[in-house]
Amino acid sequence: MEEVELESLFERRESVRLTQENAVFSKSPGGLISLTLRHPESDKPDEFFERVIPLRGFPITDPEQFISIREPDTKEKGRGAEIGLIYDMKEFDQATQELIRAELDRHYFTPELLKIYSVKEKFGYLYFEAETSAGPTSFVLNNPYSNFRTFDDERIFIYDIDGNCFQISHPEKLDKASYRRIEIYL
Repeated sequence: MEEVELESLFERRESVRLTQENAVFSKSPGGLISLTLRHPESDKPDEFFERVIPLRGFPITDPEQFISIREPDTKEKGRGAEIGLIYDMKEFDQATQELIRAELDRHYFTPELLKIYSVKEKFGYLYFEAETSAGPTSFVLNNPYSNFRTFDDERIFIYDIDGNCFQISHPEKLDKASYRRIEIYL
């Protein structure tokens, strides 16, 4: 059994730093992101990945740096291996940045809370009715004191029981009634 574990350990790919020189991102025919990974320092042939998944290392505090580029998760292979890491999005041209950001925005969809119509407590849960940048919504929190996060720059993130995230980028811009409804939890 140890031989199999050691063997699979050596078969794992090594993550590389992705730069404009070694990574060419493109949109696939299906609207996904593809990657051609070049190996200019060696005689290893270019690698093509039909689909890659970008994930942020620090999605809230540093969304433009340390972007992991991974293979997709599959039933056969399990969790997708990391192909490489983008240290800073600014290292890529504008078109590549826009392509990757569009995918990241889909993955990290975080609508802005614009107005909170009501907050009702029932059996320890909070039921919200609100207006967001994506339209009206209802969501539920099971523990408001641990599901509200306030950052140094005063942004507020709220996580509901389904794993959705809502943000309030400028709490001072909320109307007074909306702010009063959440003030106790901040």
